[in-house]
Parts: sequence; structure tokens; C-alpha cells
Amino acid sequence: MPQVVLVHPQIPPNTGNIARTCAATGTPLHLVGPLGFETSDRYLKRAGLDYWPYVDVHFHEDLAAFRAFHRQGGGRQLGFSARGSDNYIEFEFQPNDWLLFGSETTGLSPELLDECDRTLYIPMTHPKVRSLNLSVSAALGLFEALRQLGQLH
Repeated sequence: MPQVVLVHPQIPPNTGNIARTCAATGTPLHLVGPLGFETSDRYLKRAGLDYWPYVDVHFHEDLAAFRAFHRQGGGRQLGFSARGSDNYIEFEFQPNDWLLFGSETTGLSPELLDECDRTLYIPMTHPKVRSLNLSVSAALGLFEALRQLGQLH
């Protein structure tokens, strides 16, 4: 099953919405610090409502801790970015993929994108719109991966 990774998320409702999506699909969620909020933040809780007990959430203090965790499990790291090289719809997902999303303000760093096995983008028609909301992007990427893998019921 693919896993969703949020690197340095800043906005609690986005993380809460992504947590709800992960709960609904049974997808593990990884939060890589530093986070832009406390995990007890009332906005985070409110956005996830009562779904938090159903989220397989993993907290990683920093990128080094996440890298060590990822090495244990293996799988490709797929960085989602407006600067990605592959259209996410045309990309072939694998069951052990890790879907990485950066913070709402800066996205994934160039260094982290370089570490990814592939970088993916979500096509947008209007040239003045530079990116989608983080929770929308994560849902699009995750549902496409699950659709391809036949894991939607």
C-alpha cells in the first residue's frame, strides 16, 4: 500500500484533511518535522474530526529520522511538485511507493526532490495558478495510486 508523507506541513486544517483521507483509505500517514503547529492543535483535531483514532500516523522528528525509517521498509520516494518531471496520471504506481508532499509555503526542497526516485506533477491548465491546496494534491495523488493498484472498493 502506498504511504503519504508530509514534510514540514504548516497549516493544521490541511494536515487534518489529509489525515481524514488516509483514515478513509487505510493509508499510513507520515508527518516529518518540524511541523508548523502542535499535534494537539485544536484546528488539527477539528479538521480530522473524530477520525484520528483510525489514522495509522507516524511522527518523524526530522528528515534524518524519516530517512532511517524509510530505509527499513524500502520502496520508491515520489516527490510531488509543480516542478515535477512526470504527469502523475501517466505514471505507473507500485504498492510500496511513498508519496511525498512539501509544506504549503515552500513545497519540497530542491535537495529532497533530488533524493526522490521520481518527481510528479499535477497538470493545471491556467498558467497563473502555480499550485493546488496541499490536501487536494495529496488526495489526488493517493487516489490515483490506489485506483491504479486496484485498491479502491
